[in-house]
Order: sequence, then C-alpha cells, then structure tokens
Amino acid sequence: MTSRSTARLTALLAASAALTLSTALPAAAHSGHGEQASAADGHSYQVDLDQLNDSGAHGTAMLTLDGHELNVKITATGLVPGQPHAQHLHGSTDGHDFHCPDASADKNHDGIITTAEGLPMYGDINISLTTKGDTSKKSGLDVARMPVADKDGKLSYERTLTVSQAVADHIKDLHVVQHGIDPNGNKKYDFGKGKSELDPKLPQEATAPASCGMLAGAAVGSMPVGGVETGGGSSQGVQNGVLLAGGAAAVLGAGALGLAMRRDRSAHGAPRS
Repeated sequence: MTSRSTARLTALLAASAALTLSTALPAAAHSGHGEQASAADGHSYQVDLDQLNDSGAHGTAMLTLDGHELNVKITATGLVPGQPHAQHLHGSTDGHDFHCPDASADKNHDGIITTAEGLPMYGDINISLTTKGDTSKKSGLDVARMPVADKDGKLSYERTLTVSQAVADHIKDLHVVQHGIDPNGNKKYDFGKGKSELDPKLPQEATAPASCGMLAGAAVGSMPVGGVETGGGSSQGVQNGVLLAGGAAAVLGAGALGLAMRRDRSAHGAPRS
C-alpha cells in the first residue's frame, strides 16, 4: 500500500515538474524577447541649454535614439540674430568624463571662454549638427551648413542622423554645445575679441561657445576612465537566465546594477569684459 502511494506521489511530482518546465521556458523566452524589443524602442533625453560667456542664450534640445537613428530637436533663444551658430555633440564615446565648462575655463581671464579653453572640459566634437550633408568633426566650422538664428535671435533645428554603435552605446556621455556670441551687443560677429584660434579667418565671437547642456542622467552610460573629472558611474546590464535543478524548473533572475549619478550643472560663463 505504502509502495503504491509512494509511486503515485512520485508520478504526480514528475507531472507537476514537467508542467512547470513547459510553462516556465516559454515564459522566460517571451520575457527575453520583450526586453530586446524594449531596448530597440526609442529613448529620449532632454537637454537644458544654459548660457556660456554671458551670452544670454538658452534653450532646450531633445535627443531621441532608436537603434542607430538619432533625432535631434533644438529650440533656442538669445542667440546673435541673423548669424549662423555652429552646434555640436561634444564628449567621448570611450568612457572619458567631459562636461559643460565653468568660469574657471577662462585661463587668460579676458572674460571669454574660447573654444580652445573649453575643450579640456567639454571634449572634442563628436557630431557636427549641420543642417545637411556631413556631420563629422571635419564639418565643425562649416558655418554655411549650420542653422541661422532669426531676426529675434531664435533658432529652431531638427535633423535625424545615423550614428555609430559607439555613439548609440554612449549617448549619455555626450552633450550639446552651441557657438556664437556678441559681447559688444552690435548684433553681428566682429573681431572685437580677436581672431578665432580655430580659424583666423573667423572672429573669436563666431566660434566661442554660447550655450551648453548635459543630457538628463548624463554620464551614467559608462565608467569614466579619464578626462577632467573622474566621477559619474557605471551601469552593467542585468542578466537573466533559466536554471534547471533536481528535475524541477525555476526561473531565476540574477542581476547586478551599479549606479552613481553625477549631476554636473553648467555654470554661467564669465562676465563680459
């Protein structure tokens, strides 16, 4: 009697384990598919553009990444009216920590943070936000293909770009910089602040940064390995797996998430001289 009861119980447990396995594995497979689909969906990041060099410029940028497609929308005010404004995504895709510069970047204390003075803080050009054509670093000063502010100093820009895997992986490590200032208030670029160190044919006013903004939640995409500051954080992906043991099925979620948020805010530029 006891032998028959034990055999019956063993059969019931085996059937239960088989049923659990048959339902758990498809559920786990479906869960994995869902995560991949979710990762492929667009992710949007807001950027608040704050003035540099007491330019009076400010605005908002929205970056939406869907796979390798990056849509960039920028609206800004307080720019030099009727003038082209070079704009870029600056920063690093190899883990270096760059950010918007503060007044300490003005090394010669002339009241202007030039592009060269700002580069150690905000990093080199990664993408040139031109209106058409090439978007590489080499188009960084191609003002003929940069957006132009209207008569009231307002600028509106939108473009969808195809970006590299490195940019897609490190989008949070990049930030938006707009260039072009008007220290003497004559509503045009002139050589009152000298020649640009980037191109002596251009005034310093045309290339000096006017505004800068970090992506919301910036620098959480990778572990900084250098740059001006070493802060930020790392985020290693959560791994999911199915472990089978003792003839029974168990879906086991195992993951580790390390995150340290760096909230660098862009400081106002140095006052006009």
